Amino acid sequence: MREFSRSLPMLLLRGREAVMRHFRPSLRAHGLSEQQWRILRALASVDDIEVTDLARTACLLAPSLSRMLRDLEARRLIERRVPKADLRRGIVSITPKGLRLIETVAPSSEAIYAEIARRYGAGKLAELQEMLRGLEASLQAMPIAGGEADGED
Repeated sequence: MREFSRSLPMLLLRGREAVMRHFRPSLRAHGLSEQQWRILRALASVDDIEVTDLARTACLLAPSLSRMLRDLEARRLIERRVPKADLRRGIVSITPKGLRLIETVAPSSEAIYAEIARRYGAGKLAELQEMLRGLEASLQAMPIAGGEADGED
């Protein structure tokens, strides 16, 4: 068995933590958790989306997503509706207030990205992002030993 500190899951977790350590203060200052930010960012890129697709896009489990959607809806950052044709489906969209919040947070987020790119190297960062997309794509068809077990933050 490989050394614990060199295992791919631990290296990915450590890398994620090293990145998120810089984004969290800005998100907290705007009253957002990392997961809520992922939801808003995902919603900002579509007109609306089914809840199950949003969970997959934002890498969240349905029970956690449900709680977060209630909070974001109470804050009027998102809207939820149920299509009359299929009452089992839930559709979510971002509100103008949610879009304004993203616009407020974006400069801080972009400044953090710029500093990461400066320190790590813009080319290396782009290469890392491409490599991670490639890793994800190559593992999509790989069978999951013992069944699928999704995790989240």
